[in-house]
Amino acid sequence: MSKVIAEMLVESVKMELPDVKTVRFQWPAGYEPDFKTGQFITVYWPHKPKYKRAYSLSSSALDRGHYEVTVKRDGKMGTSVVDWVEAGDKMFVIPPTGRFLPVFDPPAKHLICVAGGSGVTPFRGFAREATARNLDTRITILYTVRTTSDIIFGEEFRELEAKNPRVRFHVTCTRLQPEDPWTGRRGRITPEWVKSFVDDPANTVFYACGTNEMVNAVEHLVTHDLALPKEQMKTEKWG
Repeated sequence: MSKVIAEMLVESVKMELPDVKTVRFQWPAGYEPDFKTGQFITVYWPHKPKYKRAYSLSSSALDRGHYEVTVKRDGKMGTSVVDWVEAGDKMFVIPPTGRFLPVFDPPAKHLICVAGGSGVTPFRGFAREATARNLDTRITILYTVRTTSDIIFGEEFRELEAKNPRVRFHVTCTRLQPEDPWTGRRGRITPEWVKSFVDDPANTVFYACGTNEMVNAVEHLVTHDLALPKEQMKTEKWG
């Protein structure tokens, strides 16, 4: 059953931000999928089977019994999910697929994960799994948002940092007013900022999830500035 499309109950929903919702899909009886952290599922409404949308899992492969996706109000599907999906609803779910996978195999790697906006959602799964398994993998998340009100999973990432000294969560804000009390970094993600976290290039794997512009910039940094092979770069783009 795990390899087929399944109708799933929406077990719960949580508004992370006014325009961002986490939806938990409950696995039906007998559903035991074989999948990996970092993959995505595709969902659609029973009454609109031709309109489908893929979302990265914000849960990890260790979170059994359910899938979680975290959706921003964007486009027809994103808007309908954020505004209308409630616990008790049912949607069809196509099983996980995708190659945006954390490299957890030894020797221990340093995963530098660059995200913009809702692009941070798969990295929650990365950090959850590494922490639960007590891995030696280092995970550095570099996250760009407009203001502090746009930070998704901020509290959970801070909790994971407290549990796991190998997880680091860094936020930079691009549109704060000068008088804003934020004491963290301001401005866009720059090559210099990313490179400041690279201490062992050969054992670093880069991830970028966000707009084409941001992802392309990180790709250029890795393959041109750092002259590393493409195998050390994994990307997810959404336009």
